[in-house]
Amino acid sequence: MTTCNVAIIGAGPYGLSIAAHLKARGVDFRIFGRPMHTWLTQMPKGMRLKSEGFASSLYDPDSTFTLAHYCRQEGIAYEDSGLPVPLETFAAYGLEFQKRFVPELEDELVVSLQRSSSGFQIRLGNGEVVAARKIVVAAGISHFGYIPPILSTLSEDLVTHSSKYGALDHFKGREVVVVGAGASALDLAALLHQAGASVQLVARKPAIRFHDPPKRGPRPLLERILVPMTGIGPGWKLFFLVHGPQVFRLMPENFRLDALRRILGPAPGWFVKEQVVGKIPFNLGVNITQATVRNGKVALQLTDSAGTQRTLVTDHVIAATGYKVDLRRLTFLNSDIQAGIRTVDQAPILSAMFESSLPGLYFVGTSSAYTFGPLMRFAYGALFTAPRLSRHLAKSASHDLPQSGSAPEVQAPDSEEVCSG
Repeated sequence: MTTCNVAIIGAGPYGLSIAAHLKARGVDFRIFGRPMHTWLTQMPKGMRLKSEGFASSLYDPDSTFTLAHYCRQEGIAYEDSGLPVPLETFAAYGLEFQKRFVPELEDELVVSLQRSSSGFQIRLGNGEVVAARKIVVAAGISHFGYIPPILSTLSEDLVTHSSKYGALDHFKGREVVVVGAGASALDLAALLHQAGASVQLVARKPAIRFHDPPKRGPRPLLERILVPMTGIGPGWKLFFLVHGPQVFRLMPENFRLDALRRILGPAPGWFVKEQVVGKIPFNLGVNITQATVRNGKVALQLTDSAGTQRTLVTDHVIAATGYKVDLRRLTFLNSDIQAGIRTVDQAPILSAMFESSLPGLYFVGTSSAYTFGPLMRFAYGALFTAPRLSRHLAKSASHDLPQSGSAPEVQAPDSEEVCSG
């Protein structure tokens, strides 16, 4: 039976950063997943990151390989702020980070996770069964794509979520409606327009609130005091979110839920504005009150605040309607584990060390946002998460190590041949 002290499920910015820290601390771990999978396959080709360059790194223990280091090494134009980072650059950087700091990554799919007498049992897509005392779930946002109920009943050949796309070439010559007012919606609309699609935008908001372009060069001292810059945006409110995740955790439940809804709402990057304004029709301040199929197309009934209705017919609808953490969407968690995790609105309730109500089971990244705040929706949140969680796991590992030659008991089917390692 293969055993390890810590198993990490997921190989995006959080999973890789945590693995790099655990390795530096000498913790026995294994990590499973396709490196930077969401960034490589589920974001549209040609998009640019809304996060500034200085906030778009993965995190090794000594910060020796930031995005800035990678760009200098590869001769790629880079600025800490003011120069949007291309998706392709960030994804390539993440792959290089993995090769340097986490070469032991196993590109295997975790198909099930269940409890055992000594911790947990993971079953991989290749049939291997792994026993682990601690589990870190670093599942990416692609698991949690949200499609409004009024659209979710239509088939996938007519309605899809924005996280389903890498290349957009197959939409050339087709009519597409993008629903949403945030970065994903406007990025997709711009890229679809460039790919030759006939695009329209539909949003409930009466106006699109683009981010203001950052100022280049040093900021005056007074401005830095009044409007401090953080890795998720400017202002004292965001400063608190970046530097006070543990304080956020102690806030009342209603405060946290409200903050997640209100703070850092839909706001596309400043750099996409010129690509869409005046080039793509905006249908703003309307709700989709009905969605039906007519002759193989989608007919959307749009209703404004005055009750006026009109119908928009299109070949395809892309719902750029955000993400909603729902642990039921993590299908590799078996029913016993699902039932044992305390949640609020289907998001896990976590300790100060990211531990769920099931001892030894941890959640990081977007899944931890209810507990630690909106910071965890950004790759920048790994800067807080990786060192803190790795310290905790390193301490607990010293107490959990088995006696030489022993292995924990797990409930594996007798008929299955289990790989050893």
